[in-house]
This record gives sequence, structure tokens and C-alpha cells, in this order.
Amino acid sequence: MKTILLPTDFSKNSINAINYAIELFKDVECCFYLLNVQKASSFISDDMMVVSSSATIYKTIIDAAKKSISNIISKIEKKHHNKKHQFISIVDYDNFIDSINQVSKKHKVDLIVMGTKGASGLEKIIFGSNTVRVIQRCNMPVLAIPDGCKFNAADKIAFATSNSKQFNEDEFIPLKEVMVLENSKLYILHLADQHHLAYNAYDNMDFFRTHFNKAKHEFIDTTSNDMFDTVQKYIINNDIKILAMMNKRHSFLERLFTRHDVETFAFNIDVPFFVMQNK
Repeated sequence: MKTILLPTDFSKNSINAINYAIELFKDVECCFYLLNVQKASSFISDDMMVVSSSATIYKTIIDAAKKSISNIISKIEKKHHNKKHQFISIVDYDNFIDSINQVSKKHKVDLIVMGTKGASGLEKIIFGSNTVRVIQRCNMPVLAIPDGCKFNAADKIAFATSNSKQFNEDEFIPLKEVMVLENSKLYILHLADQHHLAYNAYDNMDFFRTHFNKAKHEFIDTTSNDMFDTVQKYIINNDIKILAMMNKRHSFLERLFTRHDVETFAFNIDVPFFVMQNK
């Protein structure tokens, strides 16, 4: 049985990500863990006015979150009636990343599916940092679903790489599993920028021929400043349904996340963003 973690803050965006995951894995036996992480600062003064003398602030927050998750699960089960799926509610009172890592380890999570969205000002900083930190600091593969992105058969998946490392088969298991679900075609984007010679570039063609022999290869030279636009245009022009990358320290992906214009890519992209972890 596949184990999938669904972090939720009860927003429309997080509910949309949950629905996407349910549709994507509709034919797979899955245990979905719906996780809500609370922190003390989320308890505002107005809420404190209605807390009875016998209740603690902690219990009030946790009980309210558990009720919200139960409502979500009830709506899902009523809508889908999928006997292959079971849902478990988890409410934690902790640091967001620590909670996700602890739950993932305890329940042997295979995949994290969460929402991401375009925003502005403080909202972008808060939400964006959470999304990026989950990708960078969690050891599980992450599928980030953009705001308003409804499930659409993932018949075309693009894997973008700068070939800064040699790949191994285990790292690509999550991608292969998704490809099998949707009978997907794989497009491999070999990307090089003006810093291409700053790291060792590997020839992974034998690896791809062995494990993805039907994949279509594209070799793209561009500047770092144009990298985001180049990938985005490729996605649009080729009707790509999911963009996949490998997370590795000091890699192309890390450079993407440390650039000032990261929002241009991470928050404006209109397709799910699938990040696998370097073993």
C-alpha cells in the first residue's frame, strides 16, 4: 500500500492538492495522512475570548483542527467512494518542517503532495518559504500542486536536469510509478547555462537509454537569467503536464531556489512540480 502525506492548512489551495492526489492515485491502494500543523502564534486574541475556563488553548486548537480534517475526509469519502483509499487524520503542535519529517519517518511516507500558489508581499514570503523548505529539508519526494491546477491526465512529463551528478535507478522510482499510472511519455530537458563548466557534467545518456529508452531528449543552452522563461515556454509549447527535477545540494535546483527571481519560476508555473530526492 502506498503512503501519501497531505499537509493542509484548510485553504482552498491545500484542498485542491488533496483532490489532485486522490485523482492521480485513484487506481492505487493508498493510505492518505492528512496533516495539519498548528503553532501557538496561530491562536489569536479573538479566539482566546471564547475559550472556557476548563479548556486549554492547546486543546481548543487541536480539537478544532481535528474537526476540520474530519469534515474534509467525510466530503472526500462521500464524493469518491474509493475502497482502495483510506484516510488518517493527524494534528500536530510543532515546527512545520520538523512535524513533516517526523510524520514521514514514523509512517514511512512515500510521497508528499501539497499546494503552492502565487502570492504577493508577506504571504508569498511565508508560504513560499514553507514550500521550498519542505522540498529542501525533507527526505521524501514532493509533488507541489499550483493554485487552481485541476487534475489532468499526466500523459507528458518533463524531467529537467543539468547533469551535475550521475543518476541511479532508485532515485527515479517515484517518477516511474507516476509514469505507469498515466502511461506517460517522458521528455528529458538537458539544461546548460553560462556556469555549466563550474561543475562536473556527467553523461547520463546510457542511464536514460537503459531505464527510459522511449524518452525524448532536448538539449537546451540558455543563460541563467532566461532559464525560468525557457523551461516555462517548453512546458507550454509541448503541453507538459508535470515538471520533474532531482533535488541535490549545489545543484541546478538549489540555484533556482536561491535566486532572487525564484517566484518567477516556482510560483508562476502552471503545472505540478515533482521534486525527487537525491539518495
